[in-house]
Amino acid sequence: MPCKAQNSPARVSVGDRFPELRLTAITGETVPIPDAVGALTHLQFRRFAGCPICNLHLRSVIARIDDISAAGIREVVVFHSTATELRKYQDDMPFPVIGDPDKTLYRRFGVEASAKALLNPHAWRALPGGWRHALRTGVTRHRAPLPLAPTNGNLGLPADLLIAGDGRVAAVKYGAHAYDQWSVDELLDAARDL
Repeated sequence: MPCKAQNSPARVSVGDRFPELRLTAITGETVPIPDAVGALTHLQFRRFAGCPICNLHLRSVIARIDDISAAGIREVVVFHSTATELRKYQDDMPFPVIGDPDKTLYRRFGVEASAKALLNPHAWRALPGGWRHALRTGVTRHRAPLPLAPTNGNLGLPADLLIAGDGRVAAVKYGAHAYDQWSVDELLDAARDL
């Protein structure tokens, strides 16, 4: 089954055929999706550059990047921010980070924004740890811990797509609030089930 039309707000489903994309990371690197060598691609849609909730989650991914790589999974993370903003906050990620300030990819794959992103108590639980990390990193890097006016606001919702090397969408999760994404264990379980 083909992926939805480019500007359709329809969500991607398991079994859909993911289109071939060539994205540009904030480093200038070209990132093909699906993976050119056939690995699984975990395409993460996060919120904005410097998002404390997103960064808390991404730190858990970085802590287990060896486990993720050993499972044959390549990480690619998209934010609805400019590359310039992302370089201030996400330049140390050990995987490609993609800026999508026009939200072209978000619209194409049905990743939405909602006031529910921050109103859900589950999102609140992630805020203290995210803010601590943002403050600590801001001090050590001599920068603002959080952006004052993030591109596209702070109401974005996360999404996770697991894409097989042949372009088939193998697993999908659209978040209901800002901290509703796959844990590393859930990602590894999804990959193991293929």
